[in-house]
Amino acid sequence: MATYWDPFQEMDRLFGSLTTSRNAPGMPMDLFRDGDHYVLAADLPGIDPGSIDVSCEDRTLTIRAERTPRSGEGQWLLRERPSGTVARQLTLGRGLALDQISASYADGVLTLTIPVAEDAKPRRIEVSHRSDREEIEAGTS
Repeated sequence: MATYWDPFQEMDRLFGSLTTSRNAPGMPMDLFRDGDHYVLAADLPGIDPGSIDVSCEDRTLTIRAERTPRSGEGQWLLRERPSGTVARQLTLGRGLALDQISASYADGVLTLTIPVAEDAKPRRIEVSHRSDREEIEAGTS
């Protein structure tokens, strides 16, 4: 069996591992508002759905998941997929219904739906007014 070794590819890999930011998130996510709720979509490819833990305590949302390393006999030729625990924490603002957060996991994406609390939703306030004639009649009575 012939083994191919490219020294330039190896140098690129080593240089890339040195220049990659250590603070780069292991769980990229999108967050957007859709009407009266927020939607958070977090990429978790290759994660066992049973290992996903989502919790909310005192306005801090924590997402934690485990990617198990591939086991088996053999020699690794390339290993770029990280394994282990990935976690993200977000501080949520006021005005959200934290007790009504829902979560689903499909196709490697964890989706959280975070509703806006009823008392934080915009509402129209009616302004009452009395006509000058009503005030005069009320004042003469």
